[in-house]
Amino acid sequence: MKLRLTGPSNTLIKTDIRITGSKSETNRSLLLQGLFPNISIENLSNSDDAQVMQKGLKVKKGLVDIHHAGTAMRFLTSYFASQEGVDVTLTGSQRMTERPIKVLVEALRELGADIAYENVEGYPPIRIKGKKLSKGMVSLPADISSQYISSLLLIAPSLENGLELELIGKITSVPYIKMTLGLLERIGIDTSFEENIIKVFPKRAIEPTKLIVESDWSSASYFYSVIALADVGSEISLSAYKRDSLQGDSVLAEIYGDFGVTTEYRNHSIILKKVGNCQMQKVNYRLDNAPDIAQTIAVTCFALGIGCHLTGLHTLKIKETDRLEAMKTELRKFGADITVSDKDLTLKPSEMSLDRNIAVDTYNDHRMAMAFGPLALKTSFCINDAEVVSKSYPDFWNDLEKLSFGVQKV
Repeated sequence: MKLRLTGPSNTLIKTDIRITGSKSETNRSLLLQGLFPNISIENLSNSDDAQVMQKGLKVKKGLVDIHHAGTAMRFLTSYFASQEGVDVTLTGSQRMTERPIKVLVEALRELGADIAYENVEGYPPIRIKGKKLSKGMVSLPADISSQYISSLLLIAPSLENGLELELIGKITSVPYIKMTLGLLERIGIDTSFEENIIKVFPKRAIEPTKLIVESDWSSASYFYSVIALADVGSEISLSAYKRDSLQGDSVLAEIYGDFGVTTEYRNHSIILKKVGNCQMQKVNYRLDNAPDIAQTIAVTCFALGIGCHLTGLHTLKIKETDRLEAMKTELRKFGADITVSDKDLTLKPSEMSLDRNIAVDTYNDHRMAMAFGPLALKTSFCINDAEVVSKSYPDFWNDLEKLSFGVQKV
């Protein structure tokens, strides 16, 4: 599906948007529910990733295809490995078969798991025969994707001896690790995180527990971008959010203050207000703990005519696409002066092309599509394969229309 986007005729924006639960919190909660069925969950994400996670957790034998869902691939690998009697082949899209899984598989094998590669060593698809994992100590490189780490931590309370996980080197994505530990603690699991050692203690059963999933801060990022590009006085109310969020992307509230956007917490909602214009020529952010908002920030800066230097982005190379190269290619279509390395992005202040024939390619990556959406406040353009947003935020284009954006199929 190809869409043409145009901005609202009145760029003084005022509206309310409800965003469904965080994909990250949802998939963690679903895995815990798979281990402890007396957990109930409210405000689940309506994303594709959450749906394939729910379906996958019900399979005991045969093929499990998680399509583009990287979180489901990592989480289900550990889940299936720890479930006695399970015999599944876990696979996904073509891109998923190019995303490495070796670090996690080797860690699980150290714990006693029976996992074999079906095609290429180190990559899906993988054959998993579930068994009792009796060993309780393992180590991982600290600078890998936090999803590998969380995958092991989530199954840890169901293991006979729990888990002691040593992280070797400098830890990245700490908020996502703390999100996982926070959810474990909510259901009564004892944990500790001291220096580079994480411990999760075993528990055979828990009390009936309700988990309420906070709405997705990654999804909120696109509305922060909209307000940053809108007129002073604009505001958007987003629900349901809280000040003491487990999500690393909640750093948005601080970052977008540099762009003249304030965040007010009120009755489980956040109110985003444009109170002034950015006074800086260049901003610098280290995003090890929130790499998923890098694309949104880069597009925001380009649209505002300011430069940025974003670092700590090494995990973006192995996402749905190589997000750094993809951003460079697509922003250059609009005239951006942008360079990237394997872990950072540098954008110089640039004059934007207003060519209405530009079409943004999305590379099977939901965040590529959504990060560019707010740019329609500055110029009209097209988005190719726009339906890719269903991976995390199926209602995104409908919610842009609520802001009076023009969203037209081409």
